[in-house]
Amino acid sequence: MKILVTGAAGFIGFYTSKILVSKGHQVVGLDNLNDYYDVNLKYSRLLELGIVKDEASIYNTICKSASQDFSFVRMNIEDREELPKLFNNEKFDIVCNLAAQAGVRYSLENPETYVDSNLVGFLNILECCRNYTIKHLVYASSSSVYGMNKKIPFATADNVDHPISLYAATKKSNELMAHTYSHLFKIPTTGLRFFTVYGPWGRPDMAMFLFTDAIVKNKPIKVFNHGKMERDFTYIDDIVEGVIRVIEKSPKERIDSNQYYKLYNIGNNSSVKLLDFIKEIEINLNKTATKDMMEMQPGDVERTWADVDELINDYNYSPKTTIKQGVKSFINWYKGYYN
Repeated sequence: MKILVTGAAGFIGFYTSKILVSKGHQVVGLDNLNDYYDVNLKYSRLLELGIVKDEASIYNTICKSASQDFSFVRMNIEDREELPKLFNNEKFDIVCNLAAQAGVRYSLENPETYVDSNLVGFLNILECCRNYTIKHLVYASSSSVYGMNKKIPFATADNVDHPISLYAATKKSNELMAHTYSHLFKIPTTGLRFFTVYGPWGRPDMAMFLFTDAIVKNKPIKVFNHGKMERDFTYIDDIVEGVIRVIEKSPKERIDSNQYYKLYNIGNNSSVKLLDFIKEIEINLNKTATKDMMEMQPGDVERTWADVDELINDYNYSPKTTIKQGVKSFINWYKGYYN
């Protein structure tokens, strides 16, 4: 299939593109390469996909990898003129929208960027899917939509009408927008609520990276809510396995039963204490962290845990990677990448 992957220079988008190409699909990756975090990490990911920095830097021009199976275009999904041209020229079968302004805490400081990318950009994706007969739209949502939900584990049937960050509100909005387009225009859409993804090539604003980097540099780490936090930490390989399964399986059965819209949790199906997670990093670095115990941050939640039964039933999804394995893999990558 010919597949558009937006956010292709991002953490999950990079892995998704890489695996899709390895499975014989033709992938066009799109990313605006913004400077929310170190853009050199994004260029390094693209280089792994066969795209050199100079070519990747040019706006609205497609450049191809040596294998020709992966192409890249630097573009904003909120660009109402250029995005439709891309759809018209490339004739995609599937769209996997992983482009978004990420981060709960950043949304407190820069709310406008979330509206531009996550709302305006997602609307443009939906419009292009509508106008260019896309067979299936798979898109990223987030565990953040659950807000202060007390029921554990979180299930997609739970009420998510009370987000506690603008980031979460935009992700909930994406789900509502997708539902509307599925209903009105019979576009098959599948939303995936990601739960705390970590692993090699991970984002520098995520806990795994922040803790490792600080400990290596003999700096204190910020431990919010005095360490009384739990997360459904999910290793990148397990996440991408689920994403690929959803992309590759035709939604025909759903269409036949008039189920054009679907939502899934995608996580590790377990919850790990934050202090245990930190301990595993300390073991792998053979260093003890200096911990600054802090109050809970605005927009943050105490515990997440994904109920992934639906994804298991419908796609035979099976997260396998333990925290011990996942943390070790990240630390090995970090040491190699940063020498």
